[in-house]
Amino acid sequence: MCGRVTVRTSPEQIVTGLGLAGIRTAVERPRFNLCPTQLMPVVTNDGARMLDAFRWGLVPSWAKDPAIGNKLINARGETVAEKPSFRSALKRRRCLVVVDGWYEWKQSTKPKTPYHFHRKDGQLLTLAGLWEEWTAPDTGEVLNTCTLITTGPNALMAPIHDRMPVILAPEAQEVWLRPEPQEASVLLPLLVPCAEESLDAYEVSRVVNSPANDTPACVERVAA
Repeated sequence: MCGRVTVRTSPEQIVTGLGLAGIRTAVERPRFNLCPTQLMPVVTNDGARMLDAFRWGLVPSWAKDPAIGNKLINARGETVAEKPSFRSALKRRRCLVVVDGWYEWKQSTKPKTPYHFHRKDGQLLTLAGLWEEWTAPDTGEVLNTCTLITTGPNALMAPIHDRMPVILAPEAQEVWLRPEPQEASVLLPLLVPCAEESLDAYEVSRVVNSPANDTPACVERVAA
């Protein structure tokens, strides 16, 4: 599971870094401990190449209660094409979720030890995601939501956890953001672990354990 991320990069830097057309909605302040139900920076496959901010936790259009999104923060790449909550979005509503790092907890320690994962070069991470538009039946309010797709671990992640987010390389991003419906046979080969050589990780303080903490202390390296 991937359930916490960092977005310390400004919306303007994201637009520049990814060559986007502009900003529609954005996460306006640095996030050191961004959690499910909060807004995530995304680029959808609507063809506009604009930066948006969608709520983390997918709410399918057919859902009666948006609370279902609390359970749909991740989609397993191995089964995403089969699950009713995800298969339509995989075909038609894909997105990049743009972060600069994520947290994972080492399972073999007691208590579990948090680590921060990021690119060695400090650049953005473009994660494979899905998005949905849900309309409240009573008020007509529109809610845009997203989920992250996960895969098995690479060599860097394996000692910490058995899942990691799918990180899309530039050529894979172009396929993922095609506006036209895509068959699973085209998309599933993209949902694999990235090369560990591009990533780094270090232990951080357990201050990150609490969703209430969203300060630079969350990403501070613990002294060896």
